[in-house]
Amino acid sequence: MIRIGTRGSLLATTQAGGVRDALIASGHPAELVIISTEGDRNQGPIAEIGVGVFTAALREAVDDGRVDMAVHSYKDLPTAPDERFVIAAIPPREDPRDALVARDGMVLGELPPGSVIGTSSPRRAAQLRALGLGLEIRPLRGNLDTRLNRVSSGDLDGIVVARAGLARIGRLGDVSESLEPVQMLPAPAQGALAVECRARDTDLAAVLAELDDPDTRAAVTAERALLAELEAGCSAPVGAIAEVVESIDEEGRVFEELSLRGCVAALDGSDVIRASGVGSPERARELGLSVAAELFELGARDVLAMERSDR
Repeated sequence: MIRIGTRGSLLATTQAGGVRDALIASGHPAELVIISTEGDRNQGPIAEIGVGVFTAALREAVDDGRVDMAVHSYKDLPTAPDERFVIAAIPPREDPRDALVARDGMVLGELPPGSVIGTSSPRRAAQLRALGLGLEIRPLRGNLDTRLNRVSSGDLDGIVVARAGLARIGRLGDVSESLEPVQMLPAPAQGALAVECRARDTDLAAVLAELDDPDTRAAVTAERALLAELEAGCSAPVGAIAEVVESIDEEGRVFEELSLRGCVAALDGSDVIRASGVGSPERARELGLSVAAELFELGARDVLAMERSDR
């Protein structure tokens, strides 16, 4: 029996449950084991309680043998590698865009100035302010149901959350608007799962590798490389989205390319620096580093330094 560590929220158990069901379908009995994390117990802002608050306890449970593997929301993992573990699979990704859930089904452009929008993410807050719509941004924590109830109760005019989470718990009907990357770039690896086990468990890693999606892995690798190069944690105002797309060469042959867009936003919305690039899916990390270098050339270092000094 493969023991899968997961947080206890509806979203986390749904995500891990999908991996469990895939393993069972391929002939590998598996069960979920609920692990409490600091991020579940502490309702303070993520930027204050630290990177990895949703993943450290899961990793420790894998390391000490309470579970055999863990399923993470990939965007919650620190970018620094941990040699104890291997990301054995990155399954096909959900739609990575952010989504607005607003009162009366309004889209962003319909919300009057002064409307109160809740978000847990400095990245989202910075990009919302940069749109110049005069919105008031307030901190927001809690599971997805709790966040959604803040809108339905009238406490907030709207919230911005990951569309993938709403899709996984069957709440896409609540979405007022899926935010296109030109409006708001999502968090690096948003919508993707990281299926992780001990590096020494090579047999289990081989089983889990059957769940891997190469296109998702390439996209996430590029996005995470950009994030790591910028030395920014998962709570920093850095957005990125990559996708494998088909292109045609001069001789009419179809080939695949990896397209990456990234941004760094000032928390007060005064500046958003954007860069993009295209490369080979097999050189995803190099593409991420290249786009990060372009962001640095355009002034990203100053914006990030300002953000850190404001914490």
